[in-house]
Amino acid sequence: MVDIAATQITHSEWTERAAQHRSMVKRWTDPYRARRGAHQAHPVFDFLFSYYPFSLGKLEQWHPGMGFSLENSPGATPGYNPRHYQITAESIRLAPENLADKPRQRIAWIHNLLVLTQHRPANFSCFGMHEWAMVYQGNQAGRPSDIRHRESASLRLSQEEIDHIVESHPIACSHFDAFRFFSPAALPFNRLQPSLDARQDFEQPGCLHTNMDLYKWASKCMPWVGSDLLWQCFQLALAARELDMQASPYDLTRYGYAPIKIETAPGRAEYEKQQREINARAQPLRQHIIDTLALCLIKPVAEA
Repeated sequence: MVDIAATQITHSEWTERAAQHRSMVKRWTDPYRARRGAHQAHPVFDFLFSYYPFSLGKLEQWHPGMGFSLENSPGATPGYNPRHYQITAESIRLAPENLADKPRQRIAWIHNLLVLTQHRPANFSCFGMHEWAMVYQGNQAGRPSDIRHRESASLRLSQEEIDHIVESHPIACSHFDAFRFFSPAALPFNRLQPSLDARQDFEQPGCLHTNMDLYKWASKCMPWVGSDLLWQCFQLALAARELDMQASPYDLTRYGYAPIKIETAPGRAEYEKQQREINARAQPLRQHIIDTLALCLIKPVAEA
């Protein structure tokens, strides 16, 4: 058994927290369910539910995270997986000693990625050009579908203007999952060539998508990181996504977003200001995930 001091949470307290969490999260998941059922798309919000493969139900369920022990009582039905929890008549707590080799290896990989990212210098000179590179030459014959959000948002500049901006502004995208969506013709414009296998060599803490991905890594490490930390990462991802799309070539005024015109000097200054603010929010969250995963990776002490 891993010896980790646990904060005790009474049955009434944790059931109330679980209900509050579910109510808070459903303010976001229910509208997405409604849009999906009506075959409608939101170019900003839907990304958090469609790109990140964490189910709505799992997001709505509250987990305490490492370092907490829940008071159990007759009739309590938290629905927690016994593969992850030690459940007795008196208490419910996470049991990282039950981790199989494969999930332990995944957690170790994520932990290493986040540690490397946390200690790298931040780059704040990309100005969100990845979204522009994704639609570069997107209206050429045979490629109209490459305008990714064409069904929910139009472009605010002409294709010729967008192509000129991509060709005349430096691009230094370090995030593989953004770079891989560049249009083929835009790939050579990127000063960096991040790859899936070299992700750990490229990710840096100033990157908007790297900070957005804290939600992805937290979700992949559930229930160990806990729902409170997961939800903080979701909120950060939302802020990053909003900035990402405001700085894009899309017209989002119908959704209440004014453009951040990174094709101008004032726009680039505003983008960098907000990018730095998101980086400042991300640093303690990343460190919290790192510290939590380190607890999960402590090897059980063999009993004498």
